[in-house]
Amino acid sequence: MTQEYSGSGDPAKSLELLWRRQKQPTRGPKPALTVDGIVEAALRVADAEGIGAMSMRRVADELGAGAMTLYRYVPGKGELLDVMLDTVYGELPKRVVPGDWRARLDEVARENRELYLQHPWMLHVAVSRPPLGPQVMAKYEWELGAVEGIGLSDVEMDATVALINGYVHGAVRAAVEARQVIQHSGITDKEWWLAHVPHLDRIADAQAFPLSSRVGSTVGEEFDAPYDSDHAFEYGLARLLDGVAKLVADRR
Repeated sequence: MTQEYSGSGDPAKSLELLWRRQKQPTRGPKPALTVDGIVEAALRVADAEGIGAMSMRRVADELGAGAMTLYRYVPGKGELLDVMLDTVYGELPKRVVPGDWRARLDEVARENRELYLQHPWMLHVAVSRPPLGPQVMAKYEWELGAVEGIGLSDVEMDATVALINGYVHGAVRAAVEARQVIQHSGITDKEWWLAHVPHLDRIADAQAFPLSSRVGSTVGEEFDAPYDSDHAFEYGLARLLDGVAKLVADRR
C-alpha cells in the first residue's frame, strides 16, 4: 500500500489553499472548476480506490477536465492531500458529551475511529507534519477540551491526545485489514476458523503449547474467530483510559 505524507507541499501555497486565501481573478470568464469541487473529486477517488490511486491526472479524469487545468486551482498533489485531510477532519461531529473527562476522551476516540472506518485511506497518510488548516485546528481544540482543567500540564494534555489518537490509528488499521481480508478471500472469519480448527486439533501438540492451546481455544469459542477487532478496541481503550486516570489521580 502506498504511503503518503502530509505537509509535503509548499508551505505558503498549502496554507493559502487550506484557508482559502488564494487570489481570485477579477477578469475573464468564470472559472470552470473550484477548489472545493476538486477536493470532493479527490475524496471520491481516495474513498473508492485508495490513496495510491489519487493523482492530479486521476482527479482531472474524475472531473472530466485536463490534468493541467487543475494546476490553475491547486499547486500540486502535496497541497491537495493537505486540503483533503483538513476537509475530512471537518466531518467529525465534535460532540461534547455529558460526564467527566473520561467520557469526553472516550468520545474523542470513538469519533476518530469512525472517521477512519469511513475513510480508510487516511491510515496510509503519515501526519507527523499535520496540515495546519481550520478543520485540523478545530479538531485539536476539541480534543484538548476533553482534558482541559483536569490537572494535567499543557505538555501532558497534548501527549494524552496524541496517545489516544495513536491508539485509535493502530486499532482501526487492524479492523480495516480484517474487513479487507473478508472481501479478498470471500469467506468470513468464522468460516475460516471452522475450516482450520479440525485440522489444527489433529496436528497441533497441545502438550508442547499448553497456554497457546488453552487461551487460543477459549478465544476461538468466544468469537468464532482468532481475533475480534471490536472487542480488542473496547478492551484497549478502557485500559488506556485507566492509565490516564492514574496520571490524573497522581496529579491531584
